[in-house]
This record gives sequence, structure tokens and C-alpha cells, in this order.
Amino acid sequence: MKENKLQTITNLFEGKEIRSMWNAEEGDYYFSVVYVIEALTESSVPKRYWTDLKKKLLDEGSQLYENIVQLKMKSQKDGRSYQTDTLDTKGILRLIESVPSPKAEPFKLWLVKTGSDRIDEVFDPEIAINRALDYYRSRGYSEEWIEVRLKSILNRNKLTSVWKDNGITESYEHAILTNEIYQAWSGMKASEYKTLKGIRK
Repeated sequence: MKENKLQTITNLFEGKEIRSMWNAEEGDYYFSVVYVIEALTESSVPKRYWTDLKKKLLDEGSQLYENIVQLKMKSQKDGRSYQTDTLDTKGILRLIESVPSPKAEPFKLWLVKTGSDRIDEVFDPEIAINRALDYYRSRGYSEEWIEVRLKSILNRNKLTSVWKDNGITESYEHAILTNEIYQAWSGMKASEYKTLKGIRK
């Protein structure tokens, strides 16, 4: 895994750097819990705050505690790498929900709105399509590119439907077949190709 500065998260935390690492195999980021705690609470001893919160999570039997992963990350103080508690994207969002801090409120409101939007999309899938179109346009993609992109998504869904009809239902089976497709046209696994192109979540 590669350590990096994820600008989006940094901006959300009002410019405070949040250490993160990219896991290409899982296609997800892992974030330093202590850095997030420090940014949310402005605690003078964020490690102690996290130790107390972690004990509370353990006592409550929280699944979040079970998802903690220890990874080596560089310290801002001495530049050395130390084992530190990290959580993936879903885990860090659940952590934010459990932290009683005014700075966590914007995140909580965003999570509520996101959940509400997804419920609306269940009842009216066209909302999701329009959201995707608006997103691509806001990123400056041409109408031609957007059309090709939507068609590629449709074709991918057709392919996975064929796999399902033939008994391919597990995610690891999909990953194996997807790698075979990538290997055939690029000579690389899907994860290797995404790394080459700098494609990340």
C-alpha cells in the first residue's frame, strides 16, 4: 500500500492533513484514526482520546472495533514509520458518527443527505442517472464521452447478468473473470492497469 495525502479528505477537515494509504487490491483508502480524531476533537492528546473511545467500542461489541487495521505510517514529528490504527472509508465514516464533536456535524448531515438521496433513487432510478450525468458534466466531460460511458456501464451489466445466469455469483469470481478480460487486452490485471493509469476511488 502507498501512503499519500488525499486532498478531498484534507479539504473536508479544514486543511488539516489526514494520513491515508491506498490499497490497490481492495480499491479503497485506509485512514489514520488518530489524525481524524485530532481533526474532529482538537484534543491535545488524540491518542488517549482514541484509546478511551476504542475501549468503549470494544465494551459495546461494536463491529467498528473489529475492522481496525494496523498499518505503518510516517509520523509528522520525526518522519519515522510507526504502526497505527487505521480504518477504511466506510469505517472512518462510522467513526465520525460516533464522535461527539461539533466538527463532526457537517459529516453527519452529509451522511444523512446521502442516505436520503439513495432512498429517493430506489423509488425513482432516473434520479441516479441524472445525478451521474450532472457529475460527469460538472467534471467537463463531453456529451459524446458521457454517452460512451453510459453504454459501457450498460454492457458491463449485461455481461454480469450472463455470468449470473451461468452460476457466477461470488465477488471473487467476478474479480477473476474481470482480471481475465483486462489481461487479454492490456496484458495486466485490473489492479495493475488502474495503478498504471492512476485510477483510484
